[in-house]
Amino acid sequence: MSALYPQVAFSGAFTALITPFKNGAVDEDAFVKLVEWQIEQGIHGLVPVGTTGESPTLSHEEHDRVIELCVKVADGRVPVIAGAGSNSTAEAVRLSKHAEEVGADGVLSVSPYYNKPTQAGLYAHFSAVAEAVSIPVIIYDIPGRSIVRVNDDTMAALAKLPSVAGVKDAIGDAARPTRLLNGIGEDFAQLSGDDGTTLPYLAGGGHGCISVVANIAPGLCAQMHDAFARGDVAEAMRINRLLMPLHDGLFCEASPGPVKYAAELLGICSAEARLPIVEIADESKAIVRDALQFAGLL
Repeated sequence: MSALYPQVAFSGAFTALITPFKNGAVDEDAFVKLVEWQIEQGIHGLVPVGTTGESPTLSHEEHDRVIELCVKVADGRVPVIAGAGSNSTAEAVRLSKHAEEVGADGVLSVSPYYNKPTQAGLYAHFSAVAEAVSIPVIIYDIPGRSIVRVNDDTMAALAKLPSVAGVKDAIGDAARPTRLLNGIGEDFAQLSGDDGTTLPYLAGGGHGCISVVANIAPGLCAQMHDAFARGDVAEAMRINRLLMPLHDGLFCEASPGPVKYAAELLGICSAEARLPIVEIADESKAIVRDALQFAGLL
């Protein structure tokens, strides 16, 4: 049962977790502390090793280890949706099987990037992942990084597969949840992948967000979703106003550069990232600091 909307597999504020590094290696101690802090702050769920977790530059061994750590530390207190995407279908299947084996509650599977498959290719790719596992599969639709978009008709066809349980929708269209509600139904989890449009996304029929901002403001993000779910729209709007400079500021450069800098300012972990992500510019650092101060976090 999901946190806020029982009819769907997952709902509420999920954090697209950063992967802390120290001297080039995964900083497991910092990651464990991050997961614990997230849960203490009231986050509804966790998503390790997505794009924000720098999955493209983690080795397979590191990828598997981070998911294992997240599942172990969460220990059933909140659901874990493991990042398990790849532009290679065979690799996406392997990652998804591993996530299921180590106890993840679901997998996040991104549209194949660079390959530019057709809609038929997208359907075949996600079908292969869904048939390989019995835990829920969340389709990650992010044409800004993958070039291709999962069309609504394709999404509706995929939703008929038993394991396909929802979408992480990063197209930034607040009207889409209503269209998918009409085309698929109310038991398909719709999670925003765009922090800045999450509140209108919820108003359109969405159920939650897989959030970058929640890395450094998990309490506020969870509270906004809680407020909206109980019908307190004014409170949700108040919190969203506090968060809006972060929604903008944490994407002033390529993510996760800005959010890792924010995490360093808050003492969560080092800002270290892996190439080709580099240290953000001084002007960007000022934007991030100002946004943290506006939200009352610094």
